[in-house]
Parts: sequence; structure tokens; C-alpha cells
Amino acid sequence: MSLRTQLRGTGVALITPFNNDFSIDYEALNRMIDHMIANGVDYIVSMGTTGESPTVSKEEKRTLVEYTVQKVNKRVPVVVGIGGNSTAELVKELQSFPLDDVVAILSVSPYYSKPSQEGLFQHYKTIAAVAPKPVILYNVPGRTGRGLSPETVIRLAREVPNVAGIKDAAGDMMQSMQVLKDRPDDFLVCSGEDGLALPQLACGMDGLISVAANCMPRKFSDMVRLALEGRLKDAKQLNDAMLEVYELLFVENNPAGVKSFLSHLGLIKNMVRLPLVPLSEAYHRKTKELLEKDPTLR
Repeated sequence: MSLRTQLRGTGVALITPFNNDFSIDYEALNRMIDHMIANGVDYIVSMGTTGESPTVSKEEKRTLVEYTVQKVNKRVPVVVGIGGNSTAELVKELQSFPLDDVVAILSVSPYYSKPSQEGLFQHYKTIAAVAPKPVILYNVPGRTGRGLSPETVIRLAREVPNVAGIKDAAGDMMQSMQVLKDRPDDFLVCSGEDGLALPQLACGMDGLISVAANCMPRKFSDMVRLALEGRLKDAKQLNDAMLEVYELLFVENNPAGVKSFLSHLGLIKNMVRLPLVPLSEAYHRKTKELLEKDPTLR
């Protein structure tokens, strides 16, 4: 079964809940996983950027992934984020990580170094050769400093067999449409932008990996399903109701915004690890007011 079939719909970029002492709150993680699955998300992404992967140690990552896979228990597919800016270190990590029960690896393009397009191609070719699962490219130039061009994406899709898809968080509709026009038939293309998901789905994307689905799993998943069914008017109605939430989720940083919402819902503590800090009090209060004004967002 291709990833386009397995990962069609809504993937949630799952947050990592912390206790007041900044240790991982596994009790809250347990609640979150059950809440996501019960409310219709199609798959779970562990250790993406929203999971605060830059401040989670390798030992913690291993434990988190093992716990998540066991807790999900094959109810939905699990994707694991494994990326970095050292190709050699990433090769070692891919060869030692517990990945038997995951369906794919989401790998962010190298950050800070700003490699050329040829460097990006060779990086992904190298890690795909050792990865035990299909690799999903993660293009997020706003965080990494260098984006994958549509030409490089299509070259990887056609020339590197284990590169099976892309999470597109570049925020460029023209580039998205170029990739959609030229991709191989079995190549997964999903959005990484909650606010652009609806128009990107209308252009032919297979779904998305969402931050907003953490706090609005039912409503967001319903919107995506309607869009994938071609019921764009109904999908737009749901999407319009969530626009204010999208703004608040990213007003200062991610995942401070989504953790503010989730803490008001009583699912987690409002804790992030430095250098991130919780959402400022004014916006934290605004999230509470928004939830009180529209209970359907829960």
C-alpha cells in the first residue's frame, strides 16, 4: 500500500506534554493520543517540530516513540520525525531508532547550513539509502533557512526510490502546484500549513500534517475529509470558523499557541521548554475567551 493511501487525510503533529519540572508528562501524552484517535485524526506524527524535538534528548525521543507506538497500538498509522543538519549523524540515528512499527520517517531539510539544491538532493539520497522506512521530505524554509525547490522535490521523487512524499510548509502556492503537477502517481503530497490547507487540498494535495488538529481534532479532520471528497463549500464553512484559531496558534511561536489551547481544555499543563516560553498572558486569555465563545472548537 502506498503512502498516498495510508496517509490520506489528517495527520496530527503531536505536541510533547511536560510536567511542571519540564519532564515528559506521559499521563497527558496518553490522554492526547486517545483524544486524537477518538476524534477522527487519520494518523499521528511523533517528534515533529510541534513536539519540540530540538529540546528533547535522543534518549527521550527513543522512549517517546516507543511509548507512542505502543499506546497507538496500530489503531492509526504512526510517522516519526527524524531530521537534522548533519547527514552523517542522521544516518547513525536512522540505523539505531526503534522504527519497526512506524509507517514512515518525516525528515526536515538541513537547517542553518543553507546547502545548495544539489546538497539537499545528496543529503536526502544518503539518508533514504539507509532509512528502514519510506522518507517524507519536510520543506519548511521559514525554519531551516533553505527551501527545497520544486525541481529538487521532483528529482528526489523520481530518482530516489525510498523518498515517498513531502510535507510542504513553504507557504508558496505556485511551488505547491508545480510539485502537484509533476509528481509521480504514488508520491504523497501533504500540506504543512493549517491556514493554507483548504486551497492546497482543492489543488490536489492528499491531506496535511496539522498543528491545529491537536486542539480541534474533530472539526479539523472533518474539514479535511469534506475537502478531499470535493465538498469544498461545506469544508470552507468549517474552515472559516477556525481562522481565528489559526492566527492564535502561531501568533508568537509554535507550540506555545497550541499548548495554551490544550491547557484551557484540561488536557495538558501549559509548559514548554526553553528557549520557548508560554504564550503571553494577553493571548493566553484570548484563547480561553475564544473557546468560551465557540464551544464547537473543542
